[in-house]
Amino acid sequence: MPQFAANLTMLFNEVPFLERFEKANKAGFKAVEFLFPYPFSASEIKQKLDQYQLKLVLHNLPAGDWDAGERGIACLPDRQAEFRDGVSKAIEYAKALGVNQVNCLAGKTPAGADLKILHSTFVENLRYAAQELKKANIRLLIEPINTFDIPGFFLNTTKQATHILEEVASDNLFVQYDIYHAQRMEGELANTIEKNLAKIGHIQLADNPGRNEPGTGEINYAYLFKFLDRIGYQGWIGCEYKPATTTEAGLDWIKQLNS
Repeated sequence: MPQFAANLTMLFNEVPFLERFEKANKAGFKAVEFLFPYPFSASEIKQKLDQYQLKLVLHNLPAGDWDAGERGIACLPDRQAEFRDGVSKAIEYAKALGVNQVNCLAGKTPAGADLKILHSTFVENLRYAAQELKKANIRLLIEPINTFDIPGFFLNTTKQATHILEEVASDNLFVQYDIYHAQRMEGELANTIEKNLAKIGHIQLADNPGRNEPGTGEINYAYLFKFLDRIGYQGWIGCEYKPATTTEAGLDWIKQLNS
């Protein structure tokens, strides 16, 4: 049976962030994930994790100015010093919060940029981050994201991600496979997951269209959950969806699709 982690960036967002941990616990989740811990002190978040007996399974590296529309800086050649500072900050938080994997968002392609330079910058930054994180026993993930939701995002497909893994050549770099993004960009979900299972460090979900909870769209999650069990996926599945109404009202999908 898959293990589900509540994505606190997306779920229970009718209440302030630090109140979402209690909501996740009351909803029956044993683990959580979110985009960024950095607006809060590590001690504040750790207190909530301990209080509600939750495991934090994932957060991201710093990703630039999110409110201004940036979605990562890892492919940007003029931001490498900032990227390295972000790696150090992520390690500090991850150690304090007991996180053993962090995700790196590639960023968006600037207009007129040389794609070869962006690619080489991304690879160089990933080599550095994977090495530094390995020293702290933390895995590094990269996530392909669809270009409908984030136009211009540099990393779009599983194939592109696995080629980058090969080029970086680190045993500490994995793919974060988001089923929703993969469905929008490439489909062929089950076969792609099985083919790349050894390279997948974390899975996230949402249905399509709408990015709402499983069971609201075209993806056959009942099949996929059984399939993941059958092929031996051992990790957590992050629930990174937009509730169609409220998080609590939509949680029946777990029982309905995971029986």
